[in-house]
Amino acid sequence: MSDLTATADIDTRLEGHRVELTGYCYRMLGSAFEAEDAVQDTLVRAWRNFEKFEGRSSLRSWLYRIATNVCLDMLNAGNKRARPVDLTGPTPLAQAALNPLPENTWLEPMPDGRILPSVADPAEAAVARESVRLAFVAALQHLPPKQRAVLILREVLAWKASEVAELLDTSVASVNSALQRARATLTDHQDDAATADAADPLDEEQRGLLERYVAAFEGYDMKALTALLHEDAVMTMPPFDLWLQGHDDITGFMTSIGAACEGSRLVATSANGTPAFAHYKPNPDGPGFVPWAVQVIDISDGAITGMHCFLDTPRWFPLFGLFEHLDTDAA
Repeated sequence: MSDLTATADIDTRLEGHRVELTGYCYRMLGSAFEAEDAVQDTLVRAWRNFEKFEGRSSLRSWLYRIATNVCLDMLNAGNKRARPVDLTGPTPLAQAALNPLPENTWLEPMPDGRILPSVADPAEAAVARESVRLAFVAALQHLPPKQRAVLILREVLAWKASEVAELLDTSVASVNSALQRARATLTDHQDDAATADAADPLDEEQRGLLERYVAAFEGYDMKALTALLHEDAVMTMPPFDLWLQGHDDITGFMTSIGAACEGSRLVATSANGTPAFAHYKPNPDGPGFVPWAVQVIDISDGAITGMHCFLDTPRWFPLFGLFEHLDTDAA
């Protein structure tokens, strides 16, 4: 085998693990871009040291060891990402104000295709989707980094305790203890959204609910939208710390501070194992529609329980492969 062929073979073998490694690093870090940076660093380190990999473990576990060390190094900075609902209580509509916080404050959305590898087992696929939900990843951020790694490897990826102990250079007893503490912390910090409906593909009821949501939002029909929202539904808008709870405050915001979104268009996508939409609002400077937000939607018991609107579109739309402009005819 020529050196060129051997190099191409190594590249192919490493690239085959990119999606699952990105999902792992995303759960660890809570940031789409930091996760991709961590995976790129992992693959570069693996490529440079491939000759030292002697096959004493599987290539997959070797890559996870490297990725874990990369993530732990990144987490040593101490930054913990969150959702607006993790930082403050809901803001009454009468006091609503848009105060931005720095980018590194926020838990970030992630396209499904970058973090959810194709698997044949429906139960395994369901666990993967549930474990990248915004609420679940936000709860993970409350765990110390090594507990976070233990819980993800054991509970999400179904590694044996002995395999995790080998990866972390520790004992099985230490892994089991860390897992027990992590589970207790996670229980204290998970909310109902972490166990929202996660059918894939969406069932008929969920598809119908989303179709009615699109019609209500695009028509800016607040009565129709109210009928679709759970009475305790939340609306968040990172990078602003403001979040609203209850359909009255949500629709009140949309017809006051958010009135410029009337006449918007929604384009379906997917993020964090849940339905999502690219939100384009009318172009104030000409025809067509311009990017405004990536909406990640939580559904539970036949109602919409969360509208999470990520407004930094110069970052999110390229990541999701979305158009930078929507023509009137296309809309």
